[in-house]
Amino acid sequence: MAFNNKKQNKRSNALVISDFILVSYITYLMYVILDTYYVQTPVSTIQVLTTTFLFTLLIVITSLSVGLYESKLRETFRGIIRRIFVSVGIAYFCIEIASAAFGEFLKVHDYFLPASAAVSILTLVVFRYFTTRLGLMGLGKTRTLIIGAGERASIIEKRMRRDVDRIGFEIVGFIPVPGDNREEGIKSEKIVHIKLENNLRQFIMGNDIEEIVIACDQRRGTLPLEALFECKLRGVEVTELLDFMERETGQIVVNLMYPSWVIYSNGFSTQNYLRDSIDYFVNATLAFVVLLLAWPFMLLTALMIYIDDGFRTGTSVLYKQERVGLNGKLFEIMKFRSMRPDAEIDGAKWASKNDDRVTRIGQFIRKYRIDELPQLFNVFKGEMAFIGPRPERPEFVEQLVREIPYYNQRHNVKPGLTGWAQLNYPYGSSVSDSMEKLKFDLYYVKHQSLLLDLLILIRTTEVVLFGRGR
Repeated sequence: MAFNNKKQNKRSNALVISDFILVSYITYLMYVILDTYYVQTPVSTIQVLTTTFLFTLLIVITSLSVGLYESKLRETFRGIIRRIFVSVGIAYFCIEIASAAFGEFLKVHDYFLPASAAVSILTLVVFRYFTTRLGLMGLGKTRTLIIGAGERASIIEKRMRRDVDRIGFEIVGFIPVPGDNREEGIKSEKIVHIKLENNLRQFIMGNDIEEIVIACDQRRGTLPLEALFECKLRGVEVTELLDFMERETGQIVVNLMYPSWVIYSNGFSTQNYLRDSIDYFVNATLAFVVLLLAWPFMLLTALMIYIDDGFRTGTSVLYKQERVGLNGKLFEIMKFRSMRPDAEIDGAKWASKNDDRVTRIGQFIRKYRIDELPQLFNVFKGEMAFIGPRPERPEFVEQLVREIPYYNQRHNVKPGLTGWAQLNYPYGSSVSDSMEKLKFDLYYVKHQSLLLDLLILIRTTEVVLFGRGR
């Protein structure tokens, strides 16, 4: 898997460098054109280069913040265009503010920034089309062969149907193996019929296979170990299905997990002692900064809830509810009330997407995650972190632990205001939804790091900007 991780990093780094060069060139070209056809007060070369560099750097940083360089970005091309518009727009806005703050030093030409922004958007859209759709820059898709065509292999067909799901690899075919459950197996993918022991090596070399994924239903006595060993020595990556799905989808397929995979994996508890030692300090500092910026919105939200129905019903604008935290310890979470006072008069219920218990104000604050802001005080108390699995109610946890394997592993870390599952799975209102979200939660628990936390934090900003919350 290290080979493909390096390839994904290489692709991301190449995109960053290419975008930087393209935007720099386009921006400077706009200055040359404007300087040639529109006579204004002359500016120094240093001014032009400084403005060009800052504008380009900001576009690259904002592109990173909206996920354009993420190797596991699952987005339609229309979504990519939207992200490019946002990144260039934010960069343009920041440069305009800097120009106002630093006077004439960053002022090159009246039309310079608008023209540069417009042409940069067009250039990046065209460039991204060719890189993502046509596999240019020598960074094409990894040619992948799947050994197995039964029930386990079908998870690839079911979960990765779209082209955007396979942006990093190309499946050459699925090879049936004795013992595969073909009735529940591959339905519409290409099936390759070869004798594994005799012809696997020739097929791999003849089709430039770069990765083999082991996805058969029965392994004992069915895998061509000698051929796989030789392929490994020749540099062909051999990957287990769970590792492949984990890498390509950013989730762990819980229903396919088996004890030996868990034993030999990296584990589900953090080994980053530096991260653990500064955890509370980082979270508390971040919560303080957010509170300084968000308190006017929190005050306005509380006032709106009170006017909407708080004054009439005498119900608090805040809502406290018992949740399960780190190592199963219970704590009271704080949120802005987004439901009617009698929402759970008949007992605890799953929240649904179009829940009729949600108030008018509640629909808005849920969409932009404003209802979660009081949880900053849970962060100050050390009960929650900024990043982590969302805490669930004990009534539901008791049920989920019985019905979903490995569910308790998500309690190995502090619950968070936002998490990997919230970014990748839009809504959860049932046991099956909890299973899907657990796949992302376990991925976070297994891969938790400062870098992943930063990525989730940046991506959460996108959720708030586009109003993609609940």
